[in-house]
Amino acid sequence: MTGPAPRFALIALLGLAACDTGLSYYHRNGVAVTRMQSDTTQCQVAALKDAPVANQIRQNPPVFFPGRQICNGAGQCYYQPGYWIPGNTYTVDVNQGLRTQVETQCMARKGYQPVNLPACSPAVRQAAPPRQTTTLPTLTPQSCVIKYEGGGWQVVSPATAPS
Repeated sequence: MTGPAPRFALIALLGLAACDTGLSYYHRNGVAVTRMQSDTTQCQVAALKDAPVANQIRQNPPVFFPGRQICNGAGQCYYQPGYWIPGNTYTVDVNQGLRTQVETQCMARKGYQPVNLPACSPAVRQAAPPRQTTTLPTLTPQSCVIKYEGGGWQVVSPATAPS
């Protein structure tokens, strides 16, 4: 099976898989999502003030490719000289780590802790009634997240089978 149709299907499938990612946010049981978002913004602004963006331009070192001797079947040889490839330049915000730490400490003072929830499996996604989370629930080891178009999301804590 070749041609554009299978390739398109594969690209579409990979695109869906890429959208099915988890969610990182600050969590505090019982807090409204809008309050958590407001508190997060306040802490991000404070962190930006305390640890402003400080971009530095850096460069990878250049790479030298040495010359070599090239000979043909008749024994005639010539020398191909070596050459340099300059290193790539890139930008680094040297305060990014500090800014993240300041933000996390600010949120911790407000009672939040950072969480990373995985995306829910397709079975959990189908079983859960679709509704956007408005109040942060108590999390369990099985908690996962369903993301919706438009930026909304739902935290789901599926029940575990009895052992």
